[in-house]
Amino acid sequence: MAPRNRTSSRRPLWVIVLIAFVCAIVTGAYLYKPQHYTGCYLSNSCGSQPPLEPVRVYTDDEIAARAVMRDLVLSQPVQSKNPKIAFMFLTPSSLPFEKLWEKFFMGHEDRYTIYVHASREKTVHASPIFAGRDIRSEKVVWGTVTMIDAERRLLANALQDADNQHFVLLSESCVPLHNFDYVYSYLMETNISFVDS
Repeated sequence: MAPRNRTSSRRPLWVIVLIAFVCAIVTGAYLYKPQHYTGCYLSNSCGSQPPLEPVRVYTDDEIAARAVMRDLVLSQPVQSKNPKIAFMFLTPSSLPFEKLWEKFFMGHEDRYTIYVHASREKTVHASPIFAGRDIRSEKVVWGTVTMIDAERRLLANALQDADNQHFVLLSESCVPLHNFDYVYSYLMETNISFVDS
């Protein structure tokens, strides 16, 4: 058998030179960035300041809201000694189920507050627990922004009582399905919101 001739396993020299050249260019580009490079704005190492963005002029309501939100974020949470649930009724007129709600609330006067926004007419309440619970109201048209305004008025009135810990928005057709103790403990023991329940 004849010995096999092996060719020398030299790698092409031009590949090694090309890789070294590319590495040198990349290293040089990384170390010596040009002064007009847009990446300077990110690192502030170029000495020039980024262009200033135009300042937006806030409305009076936005300024007030920002101040209130700043105060809310910085303030410590209020721990109420008597936590309550605010029941906020949004209704076009008198509540048809006032007597049913009166039975629901009976005996729990220190654990709830009631707010009624009647939008179409002056309400005459059949139950004494709803007397004096009306807030300033305006006409509300279903499905329009006036409903949001009414809800904001209800919530603003309810937020004035620091003991109110949970807020329930109800319409005139809502009825309680469980007793007050069940609803109270269920809401007080949870930290989630229920929408359209």
